[in-house]
Amino acid sequence: MNRVVALLSPNQQPTRRLVREARNKGMLIDATHARKAKAAIITDSRYILLAAISPEAIARRLAVGRGETGLQSSIDEGEK
Repeated sequence: MNRVVALLSPNQQPTRRLVREARNKGMLIDATHARKAKAAIITDSRYILLAAISPEAIARRLAVGRGETGLQSSIDEGEK
C-alpha cells in the first residue's frame, strides 16, 4: 500500500503513453482479467498495474486498509 505513487485514468493520452512504454519494457502488470481497464496504478518501482475497478474505488480500499477514518467503507456497487 505504501508503494502506490499515483492512480490514473487509463483513458487519457499521457497515461496511454506510459502504459505503452511500460508494456515495451516489461514493466506492465495487467490485472483486468480481460475486462476494460478503468485504472492505472503507478508504483514507486515504476511498475504500472492496470485494474478493472475505478481509481476512486481503489483509493477507498487503500484508505480503509490503512485505517483512515471518515471514508466510505461500503462495498463498491457494480464491481461484483
